[in-house]
Amino acid sequence: MPYRNKTFISFDGDTDMHYYRLMQAWKQNDGIEFNFYNAHDLNSARDTSLESSIKAQLAERMRNSKLFILLVGEKTKYLQKFVRWEIEQAVSRDLPIVAINLNGRRSMDDDRCPPVLKDKLAIHISFNAAIMQYALDYWPDSHLSHKQKGGTGPYYYKEEVYRRLGL
Repeated sequence: MPYRNKTFISFDGDTDMHYYRLMQAWKQNDGIEFNFYNAHDLNSARDTSLESSIKAQLAERMRNSKLFILLVGEKTKYLQKFVRWEIEQAVSRDLPIVAINLNGRRSMDDDRCPPVLKDKLAIHISFNAAIMQYALDYWPDSHLSHKQKGGTGPYYYKEEVYRRLGL
């Protein structure tokens, strides 16, 4: 298997694109400590492509990923064609999952989290560069540790972690 160093980001492209673009801007800003290797840079899926060819390109991105981020917006739980499939792929590939609540919630949002993810091993955080970088740095090892102990379901960081990060 080729070296996996990318971060796969799943989101509602119709309503949450600006959050994804903001993450890209944070990455480019030298004054903000936020960095990830974007799996979406590997190839481009076009809206006019067939579902099967889009999923083949998404699968290629996943093969090169070591972490899966899900931006959880207002409509995310209703997205069945691609987002649900991407979550299922991340789970089957045993990728550490970071669910980022766009509404600021710091734990799993029962009203917005896709049902396919609710009982899966994942960290649920708010949308902020500092806590996102913390999750990128520390969740993969925590994921492995929880997995080895049989852990499953939603996890979240305690308030003291957010305070330490100035949030």
